Amino acid sequence: MKKIQWQILLGIILAVLSAILYTAHYFIFRDSFHIFIYLLGDIAFLPIEVLLVTLIIDRVLSVREKKAMLDKLNMVIGAFFSEVGLGLIHLFAGFDLNAQNIKKELSGIEKWTEKDFIRVSSMVNKFKYSVNSHAGDILQLKTFLVQRRGFLLRLLENPNLLEHEKFTELLWAVFHLTEELDYRKDFSLSPESDYTHISGDIKRAYVLLISEWLTYIKHLKKNYPYLYSLAARMNPFDDEASPVIR
Repeated sequence: MKKIQWQILLGIILAVLSAILYTAHYFIFRDSFHIFIYLLGDIAFLPIEVLLVTLIIDRVLSVREKKAMLDKLNMVIGAFFSEVGLGLIHLFAGFDLNAQNIKKELSGIEKWTEKDFIRVSSMVNKFKYSVNSHAGDILQLKTFLVQRRGFLLRLLENPNLLEHEKFTELLWAVFHLTEELDYRKDFSLSPESDYTHISGDIKRAYVLLISEWLTYIKHLKKNYPYLYSLAARMNPFDDEASPVIR
């Protein structure tokens, strides 16, 4: 409210100052004809000025601000994959009976071109996932997620994430899975319907995680080649992944 009042006050001051200057011009030169000619010319140019400022300059500034914000957001996404994402991919793969087929498609990423990223990104939702919560170590998955719940909560508190809906959806999926697992104290007492439900939760987070990982890796390849080099060497879908440069 104070900001709006300040703007109104400034507008009044500028309008009064303009009137004083025009009045001074008239008393000095006694030439109302040129005053009205220039005044009308300025008013006639006003719509074009508004067009330039609001539709073009403002648009350029908005694009720059959004790019800067997305760059900062990608730093947050990078922290997520370092702390949670990569380890989670390894754990999720243990529950996927078709993991080898996916690993085959996503290995060798260091040699990918733009076309490869587009091709595989479009295939993510079409992969034949076969997630079974009996197949992997569900207690290890629970421990891993519960230990990182504080980190996930801090990410969810980041207001900039509202600009990245898919990553926010991934965080909610992972956080929901964390809650589901944490509430269950003894999995040996869980009925088969419970395991089926957890399998669905794992698959939802798994698919979103793969999609966001590909998007993040593509961003690194385009903007940060040195980070991309390490990320490609530590590819979680490559069984022979190593930080050693060969």
